[in-house]
Amino acid sequence: MRFYPAISLLTALALIYVCVADSARAQGFDDPGAGGGKAGDVVAVEPKVDGGAVALGSASQVVVLFRNDDIKPLNLTEISLYPSSNVSASVGENQCALEGLAPASVCAVAINVKGLRPGKYRIEMLVKHDGRSKLLTATVTGDIESSEGVQELISDIETIPAEIDFGTLNASSQQVKSVILRNTTSGSIDISEVVVQSVSQSGFSMESDCTKLETGQACLASITWAPSQKGPATGTLLVRHSGPTGIASVPLKGSYEPAASVAAEIYPEAVPGRGLLVSSLDTVDFGATVDSTASITVSLVNVGDSPLTIKGTKLANKENGVEVAGGGCKPGTVLDPIAACPLTLTWQPSREGAIVDDVQVFHDGARGVLVIPVRGTATETVNKDSKSMLLGADGNAILRTIPALSSADVGDDGDSVSSDSKSSKSKQTSARKVVDVDGILDPYTITSKGPGRAVISGPGGSRVVFDGDETVIGGVLWTVVMRQSAIEFTHEGQKVLMLFDRSLTGSSSSVNQSGSQSSGTSSTSGGENSAAPVTGGTTTN
Repeated sequence: MRFYPAISLLTALALIYVCVADSARAQGFDDPGAGGGKAGDVVAVEPKVDGGAVALGSASQVVVLFRNDDIKPLNLTEISLYPSSNVSASVGENQCALEGLAPASVCAVAINVKGLRPGKYRIEMLVKHDGRSKLLTATVTGDIESSEGVQELISDIETIPAEIDFGTLNASSQQVKSVILRNTTSGSIDISEVVVQSVSQSGFSMESDCTKLETGQACLASITWAPSQKGPATGTLLVRHSGPTGIASVPLKGSYEPAASVAAEIYPEAVPGRGLLVSSLDTVDFGATVDSTASITVSLVNVGDSPLTIKGTKLANKENGVEVAGGGCKPGTVLDPIAACPLTLTWQPSREGAIVDDVQVFHDGARGVLVIPVRGTATETVNKDSKSMLLGADGNAILRTIPALSSADVGDDGDSVSSDSKSSKSKQTSARKVVDVDGILDPYTITSKGPGRAVISGPGGSRVVFDGDETVIGGVLWTVVMRQSAIEFTHEGQKVLMLFDRSLTGSSSSVNQSGSQSSGTSSTSGGENSAAPVTGGTTTN
């Protein structure tokens, strides 16, 4: 038997241990406590990343890598960024959050970096994970470079646009533009005030509900320009906030150059939501040979898209003899869209020659008043003193209208009905046509008058009427009552008073001569002329 020295056996055992230890390390069975405590965690491949240069006002992306040094999969649960004040940063893409990071695997996180002001910047990253240390940090550094043509941002509130120019305005109307205010910092900003600073004549005003902006959040401010003075206008929108700069501003400008004024047309332009009153005639022209009473009716039409109300009518000159007839477009008349009402103008010339007048129609539609020119030329005047007038039951003059009968007073055939409904015979005897006597005696005038009789002239010649007698004039049976300077004609309770014009007594006409003038021996009584025989006409009782 052969014996080896003991030292050789120990040496062999040491060699075997070293080989086994090396093999174990090669297979990943290292001592858990080895490596200074870094094993079993998520680590940054590069704890300090150089982000390079970022242009002022533009954005760039920086990629940060993380590796799992544990023997089991680990999850990155949250990533927080803390940028310096001259940049804004946000996580653009996070591959580490897609699924658990396998042992010895690497994932990437992309960070969006936007330059706000020139200078060096720094972004600290805080990463939460479920490894042994639970937290790790990484740093991104770089420079913000200013390039030519890029305005340096001096506020923590970004304004879009940076300037508001309303341009040149020719029409007198309001203009509205908006400004977006956005927080470009990494923290929240409180906005204490948003105001417009300008002179009162510039016409700038502002409305905004901006109070607090979180990181990247924006709000809107509306600027209204209503110029009241010709020429350029300037102002500044000021935003006071709690950021490091404390204030942001937006210049405002515009120029108001109104167009030359032009004469107003008879009809204004249509306005949405308002009525528009127009006339069927642009001018009411009675013609060039008016020798008696003349009337013209125009139609007033609402061509707007809303109802309007007629408030009243007025004539510019009340001495020309032009009058607005009652009814039709009376005050309070409501015209719906495309509805119309009649407006009647009557002219009784008070002098010979041409008239220049206007009728004004007031309403609550667009412009509020419609002015229609009235023109005409009279060759003769109309003597209103010889016209007849309608009397009421009390003997006083009333308006020349006959009140409409109520439904209780009119039967199915339009005839008046007696109030005694118990007797059918009385109904039949009392039912009769109601004659409107208004205007029947207008063509007639008194040419001569005595105590108990008078001569009237009209269509068909002249006739003599006697006090207390009944006579047919104009197809109506009248009862004649002589008054001192007039004749009262009565029909079915309706009374018409025909006035006697004493100026006619001075005429050389034979029908106007008194009895004393015609015979040479008769005397006058009470200053009135005795009726003379009528010549050249027809005389009836």
